[in-house]
Amino acid sequence: MIDKYINKLLLGDCLELFKDIPDESIDVTFADPPFNLKKKYNNYRDSQAFQDYLSWCEKWISEMVRVTKPSGSIFLHNIPKWLTYYATFLNRVADFKHWIAWDAPTAPMGTSLQPSHYGILFYAKVAKENKFYEIRQPHKRCRKCGYLLKDYGGKKAGLHPFGPLVSDVWTDIHRIKHNKYRDEHPCQLPVHLLERLVLMTTDEGDIILDPFMGTGTTAIAAKRLNRRYIGFDIDKHYVEIAQYKLRHEDTTSKIGNVWVSYFIGEVISIRDNDWNELSKSYVIPFPMNEIDSTKIYLKNEGHICRCPKASPHITDEHLLWSATHIR
Repeated sequence: MIDKYINKLLLGDCLELFKDIPDESIDVTFADPPFNLKKKYNNYRDSQAFQDYLSWCEKWISEMVRVTKPSGSIFLHNIPKWLTYYATFLNRVADFKHWIAWDAPTAPMGTSLQPSHYGILFYAKVAKENKFYEIRQPHKRCRKCGYLLKDYGGKKAGLHPFGPLVSDVWTDIHRIKHNKYRDEHPCQLPVHLLERLVLMTTDEGDIILDPFMGTGTTAIAAKRLNRRYIGFDIDKHYVEIAQYKLRHEDTTSKIGNVWVSYFIGEVISIRDNDWNELSKSYVIPFPMNEIDSTKIYLKNEGHICRCPKASPHITDEHLLWSATHIR
């Protein structure tokens, strides 16, 4: 039953569309819902009464948990205010793993502390069965001199060549700030943010479902990393933007046989257990304490896909499907 929805973006209300998704059939669910902050969407009023908004959220969160496999993960992105309520819902039906703080500073508001992060709640459907891979990010370096920003003292020889394990505070991925890089959507997330979540909790061929797909970020991350996706959105214009982008996206974000996440030509997220294979593609300083001033680099930089490319293999079945058409 699930096969007819794979790699499709469905137009309609997520609560209705969820009804056609079987129990425990999805590997990862991710939601970036409207924040109820009166933002201007194309055909949706982002303004509900406080309790109405929370009641609505509890319904789609319950559906996310229902369709997620026992080994699967549930991610919810929002401002901290709403995540505190989301956590109350989720604590009854799933297992808490992390509150990921995604660094995203804004202008001081004058009447409170400066808002400086979005949160991503990370829950396991069943903690003891949860699929999870540790992720590494590159060492942070001074832009001008190239040296490591952190002083590791006499421990530099013991550093991992690529970089440290990712913590639950993400400061290396930034919001899309410039209009020339944005779609016609008020809450567009960077693709490499989703790629990190995908690498962390899925394998090749796994299914990711996003009930608020917007202009396609989750689907693009899935396609780049050769995962499958299902997306819902209530706005036809956003679905059409997402479909256009997907038609120009390739499944090529890899080095050799290893899937990686890149940004502006640089690999920014890898799985720790992939390093033995990946290291064969890198030139690594020797002795290792030279890592302080010398950055590793790829032997063949052509391994990395640096930008989306048009694909001649997109077929009509990837075009817009409405809920009524599917049924």
